[in-house]
Amino acid sequence: MATVRVGGVEVAYARAGQGPPLVLVHGAGVDGRMWQPQLADLEDEFTVVAWDEPGAGQSSDLPAGFGLADFAHCLAAVIEALRLGPAHVAGLSWGGTLVLELYRHRPELVRTLILADTYAGWKGSLPPEEVAARVEGAGRMLAAPREQFDPTLPGLFAGGPPAAFVPLLDAMARDVRPETMGAELFMMAEADQRDLLPAITVPTLLLWGELDARSPLSVARAFEDAIAHAELVVLPGAGHVSNLEAPEPFNQAVRTFCRAHP
Repeated sequence: MATVRVGGVEVAYARAGQGPPLVLVHGAGVDGRMWQPQLADLEDEFTVVAWDEPGAGQSSDLPAGFGLADFAHCLAAVIEALRLGPAHVAGLSWGGTLVLELYRHRPELVRTLILADTYAGWKGSLPPEEVAARVEGAGRMLAAPREQFDPTLPGLFAGGPPAAFVPLLDAMARDVRPETMGAELFMMAEADQRDLLPAITVPTLLLWGELDARSPLSVARAFEDAIAHAELVVLPGAGHVSNLEAPEPFNQAVRTFCRAHP
């Protein structure tokens, strides 16, 4: 793992391969290890980078008052540290919301956007009653004693977790910091990035699991309507964590899209 320091925050990231930079931004309650199938498959053609966001994995804890823009500035520092110019930047779920915030503040660092099973913030993509239910559920989860804390959100997979990745998912769950996850979820509840979507001018891939229950295809369609020339690819049979449920078609869609926009 390489590291970059942003203020008092140390940010760790894995890097593999050579070629155009492809930066992968993980969801809430996990870390950069969730991108193992992408690092292994795409490093033959790209410089693939998977960060551990502040407060996750091998990165340092979240400072007090850390906000969505602070995450974006840390992600910008990782891209700048690569010294490879603007990057293809991909985010899944919470990671996609973070990637959108990066584009708001530092669009010159973004060659293309790859938004997978994500939101323009919960407030920007979900009905108010659904946001309220998620906030209530997050509150109950975070109020549980540490030994009973379970970071697994409902509806992540179309079926059960893919057997091949259960050990990986268990390992990441053991390492989740409740303070980080709580901050992420409550930021998502307040975020509304709908104003940003019509201003996106870089090529954008929308990559969605057909059976995503957390960010349904209706959210993808709203992105498609709002972002000029966005391309939607639907992964049959996959749920919210589509990069693990359907890694081969996920990787092929990313590869094809990035090749088309060198």
